[in-house]
Amino acid sequence: MRFRLKHISLATAGMAALAISLPVLGQSSPESLLPPGFGDPQPAATPAPSPAPTPRPTPTPGPVSSDPGPVASSGPVVPDSVPNLATGSPSSILDLNEDSDLSELDDALQPQYYLTASARRSLAQVGVLTESTGGIPADGFGEEGGQYLTNLIQNLNGPIISRWASILLRRTLLSKVDSPENINPADWVAARAWRLLLIGEADAARALVLKVDGGNFTPRLYEVAMQAHLATADPAGICPYVQGGLRTSDAPTWIMFRPICASFSGEQSRASALLNSAQNRKVATGIDYLLAEKTVGAGFQGRRAVTIKWDDIEYFNNWRFGLGAATGVEPPDRLYEQAGRHVQGWRARAPMLSRNSRMKAADIAAAIGTLSNKAMVDLYAATYDDPEASDDLKARASTLRQAYTNATATGRLDAMRSLWTRSDGALASYSAKILTARAAARIPASAGLSDVEADLIASMLSAGLDRNAARWSEQVASGGNAWALLAVGTPDPTVTITNDALDEFVDNDESAGQLKSKFLLASLAGLGRADPSIVQAFADDLGLKLEGTTKWTTAIRSAAQRGQAGTVALLTAVGMQGRDWNAMSPVHLFYITRSLSRVGMEAEARMIAAEALTRT
Repeated sequence: MRFRLKHISLATAGMAALAISLPVLGQSSPESLLPPGFGDPQPAATPAPSPAPTPRPTPTPGPVSSDPGPVASSGPVVPDSVPNLATGSPSSILDLNEDSDLSELDDALQPQYYLTASARRSLAQVGVLTESTGGIPADGFGEEGGQYLTNLIQNLNGPIISRWASILLRRTLLSKVDSPENINPADWVAARAWRLLLIGEADAARALVLKVDGGNFTPRLYEVAMQAHLATADPAGICPYVQGGLRTSDAPTWIMFRPICASFSGEQSRASALLNSAQNRKVATGIDYLLAEKTVGAGFQGRRAVTIKWDDIEYFNNWRFGLGAATGVEPPDRLYEQAGRHVQGWRARAPMLSRNSRMKAADIAAAIGTLSNKAMVDLYAATYDDPEASDDLKARASTLRQAYTNATATGRLDAMRSLWTRSDGALASYSAKILTARAAARIPASAGLSDVEADLIASMLSAGLDRNAARWSEQVASGGNAWALLAVGTPDPTVTITNDALDEFVDNDESAGQLKSKFLLASLAGLGRADPSIVQAFADDLGLKLEGTTKWTTAIRSAAQRGQAGTVALLTAVGMQGRDWNAMSPVHLFYITRSLSRVGMEAEARMIAAEALTRT
């Protein structure tokens, strides 16, 4: 998304904003997976900055009119220990995966203060999540160089088709890990935060940026900090970085934040002078200037009344989203439609937006991993009680209420079916499974529910409720869809993998090119849950060569052999780019499930495998 101004572009003078629609890698061949420059010499990294001789002054921002809570003057910092957000039925992976989506991250924020050089935080390890709170080990990238790792991160050019791979990538990028060699640690943080923005994780990106003291910022981190705060509709949070940003860049965005931050500090005369100067120099024009003026008016004792009209606006960008949402004039749906899926993640999690707006984004946000089952249910519950929510959304929330609270299993099942079938869209259909996961876990396992057992199991596994799903193992018919989901999804093998069962599954597979059968076979082989001779026989029948060798397969296999959980997670994301699951190669799925299992992430491997079967 570029900042399109009539005169000087807010993006052309600074870092390019997030792409409106990320290009997609068609993965018919494994050879196309590695990013450009894989193995090529990298440019020299930015040298580490010297500590600033004196603390940088901290502006004191005032309230933003649509922000419901106070903002710390120098920006918040997330403590290393993030509260456990998991609730509900027990699961072997739920606590540190699907439900630890930072939905309560802001509650854990603490004020950040500028300290003397001797008291500043070390850059040897930077991150939000420790291993005990869902992160990867501190040495999860082993001895890999920073340029190689950032090359992988920066060249994730397409949407990640797997929700669980995206969740794993989020946890990996947020982890407090050893800073790699041959890159400035602040630039390493910037690369991670930028990628978090591109997978819809604006809160997480901002939290990671705030782990670095201002005196250690690089030009790249200043720019990413700007984008992270715009994506979270937090203009006040940018103010501590404006002076540093202006020293490293002449981007119009930094210039326009001078009057905004002066207003937040209660300096209205100075804010007016700076705003008039920017207008005279045409730093920004049109709606982009008006949004800045409206944000100035939201400052302490601001008295500017600015009307924002979107009728003639043709383009979406971060500036318009961030300032529009912060001041109560968010862009219309037609502009959101120009943006990539990741923006729906920002939108769904923005507390200042209306419930109607957030609900419109919820399906995509859940399907891409930004919203958990718990966060989805909380949003629906709030919508049910919101007098300003639309009637159709209230009706949907009421149906969800019945799925969880109806006195009979039949009533709960009817409500779940209604939600599962309300849309033919792939993302909405899958998000409905996520939405009902805990409701599905409350349905007793019964042989009389053969027509719905696969949907119930898929719903549970979409949110990581693998132990609940395992209760159905004795009820499902061998060779069916429910059997296949349990074959790859449960913590321990609970169904028998036989030649006859696989033969029946393949015979009944109506997916294009029998892709679902290939995914099942690749997953069973990667997880080590089927006899190798059976795997080989069916692979031959399906024309599937699982042991193919490419640069990508060599890279992920080698990383797994070295025990590098972080590198494997990055390469998993690289290997799962595409428009939908039809673009996914079974060979990639085999190497991903096998490699994740070898580095202690077998739970994540199982959830990715179950997702592949659910969404094909």
